[in-house]
Amino acid sequence: MKQLHKPNLWGWSLFNAERNLDFHSVFWKRPAGNLVIDPLPLSEHDAAHLEQLGGIRDIIVTNSDHGRAAIELRDRSSARVWGPRQEPAFLESLRAEPLGSDPALGSDLLGPDLELIELHGSKTPGELALLLDGDTLVTGDLIRGQRAGRLNLLPDAKLGDKARALASIEALARRGGIEAVLVGDGWPVFRGGSAALLDLLGEARAGR
Repeated sequence: MKQLHKPNLWGWSLFNAERNLDFHSVFWKRPAGNLVIDPLPLSEHDAAHLEQLGGIRDIIVTNSDHGRAAIELRDRSSARVWGPRQEPAFLESLRAEPLGSDPALGSDLLGPDLELIELHGSKTPGELALLLDGDTLVTGDLIRGQRAGRLNLLPDAKLGDKARALASIEALARRGGIEAVLVGDGWPVFRGGSAALLDLLGEARAGR
């Protein structure tokens, strides 16, 4: 796996020729138990590296289009699997537990260094974003990175409700303190994450 911007974060990727960008997964080594977000299939090298780092306790899938290799990884690790509460059929298919903004939905079990945020208006209901250690945002589909150094919105044709999507992004951007945005699809942003979210918002509202 590749080292990310912090010593406790790694990632692995897979190039998608249809969309001409990389898909990404994130591994987070943490005292509350190691966690993987939106896991892609692992190479032998990456699987060995993951084990060297202590294996995994939890898998979080941000939305039903990012199920990827979650079942395979669960079966080889016995990790707990979590997903968006607003997709019950998907949760059942994964044998996963529900997550959402309500602290009663798993947040307390997953530790105080993780904040769960529900995003609305994407192509799936209640897509999850994860804030790690208060400064690193991990996103699924709604926020992506088609161009290096900038963030962009899921295409309008795939949005469930653009106004709600923009409101969700504005709430993220206005909170401040986000340094990195690790997107599921495309280029990540490692510095100035809150500013990059505001730039995304301005471009989306201007139709660019």
